[in-house]
Amino acid sequence: MSPALERRGVGLVVTAPSGAGKTTVTRKLIALEPALALSISVTTRRPRPGEREGVHYYYRDREAFCRLAEGGALLEWAEVYGQGYGTPRAAVEASFAAGRDVAFDIDWQGWRQLRRAMPDDMVGVFLLPPSASALRERLVGRAGDSEADIARRLAAADEDLSHWNEYDYVLVNDDLEACVAALRSILAAARLARSRQAGLAAFVESLQARPRLG
Repeated sequence: MSPALERRGVGLVVTAPSGAGKTTVTRKLIALEPALALSISVTTRRPRPGEREGVHYYYRDREAFCRLAEGGALLEWAEVYGQGYGTPRAAVEASFAAGRDVAFDIDWQGWRQLRRAMPDDMVGVFLLPPSASALRERLVGRAGDSEADIARRLAAADEDLSHWNEYDYVLVNDDLEACVAALRSILAAARLARSRQAGLAAFVESLQARPRLG
């Protein structure tokens, strides 16, 4: 049996244009991986019915959010439709130090900031839809949306797609189970990276210290 070596946690960043299945893929992966938790963001928007503090978001007013951002307490943050969203630094750093992995369901701007803040800890994965027609059907086929809403979503998807080549891995989500399995393999490989296995040097030293024969 292999020894349980101490290791540093992994940050798994998953990005995709709206309609490519990012949320479904990420949640399925988390259900399969007990050591992987979804990062909980701070937001200035008010809780929706059924949402809870510390479970869905950390809800803060605009003044408190700005203090966090200006004081360096957020690894990344952005304004989205007039509301602030950000990733708390302390919780992520504590998870990594304890060997716990964190999944981030964020856009390409957030990925850039996370990679800049913690380049040795983040692995980026971009999900592509199976086809242009499938993506359009998902973005257009919402009853009651105005033409302006549809146009905005399509333009946002085009912008998101233009950043696919900034990521470490790219997956086409044409089969949900296969996509989840591929993402799980990426996570497994990231966990085994030499730089993240903090206990590896001591383990190798213990092997070298074995009794000599003869």
